[in-house]
Amino acid sequence: MKLSDSIGDLDGRGNLLAAACPSREVLKHLTSRWGVLVLIVLRLGPHRFSAIRKRIGGVSERMLAQTLQWLEGDGMVLRRDFQTVPPHVEYSLTPLGEEAAAKVADLADWIELAMPRIDAAQVARGRDAA
Repeated sequence: MKLSDSIGDLDGRGNLLAAACPSREVLKHLTSRWGVLVLIVLRLGPHRFSAIRKRIGGVSERMLAQTLQWLEGDGMVLRRDFQTVPPHVEYSLTPLGEEAAAKVADLADWIELAMPRIDAAQVARGRDAA
């Protein structure tokens, strides 16, 4: 059953449309700008923090750390500490994270392919109006 098919908790799933639904927090983490980009990068395989930061232009160290913590807390990302000096930590997707990453990658691909139409709509509406 899809969200569009059910508004209640009839089949044991959450209800994103309800204000108090805990699914909203996970949705926020997965679909935030940085959450999407982290999932896309980690689809390529395990990465160290600095490698993720280099691949994602514009993300601050603080926001990346927070995003990784959110995704780890939601069971999407695995943090592996090799207990070495100097510290060596790698991040990778869990099986749950692989599923989520595939979904957000589809959305990101669609956005990139639709950009000419999106740009045209924004120009037609007056980009500065938003």
